[in-house]
Amino acid sequence: MAFRGKYQLVHEDIICVFSAAGLPDDEIEKGKDIKSISEIHQDGNEFKVTVTAGTKVVLYSFTVGAECELETFTGEKAKTVVHMDGNKLMVCLKGIESVTELIIIIIFIISRISRRIS
Repeated sequence: MAFRGKYQLVHEDIICVFSAAGLPDDEIEKGKDIKSISEIHQDGNEFKVTVTAGTKVVLYSFTVGAECELETFTGEKAKTVVHMDGNKLMVCLKGIESVTELIIIIIFIISRISRRIS
């Protein structure tokens, strides 16, 4: 199942996710109403993901199974490996595990729910 597409954030337990990532309470409060858009391009095991949240745009580029450098919620860069199991992408970044699961047209990421918009 291809992850390719554009997804808009529908729901997120932001306090849980961002607190675990180490963001200060004032930053969590500022961002809790921002609905991000994730655009995913997939070519086999190669992914390019652009996440736009308000005025912040972050580009992730990785190949499944190969070491890559990704940015955390706090802006830190960390080396990790993204794994894929069927319709799930799994990564552990700075002690935080993330599972992105594609179910028909909805992606579940930790406690975030995004729906496909194109």
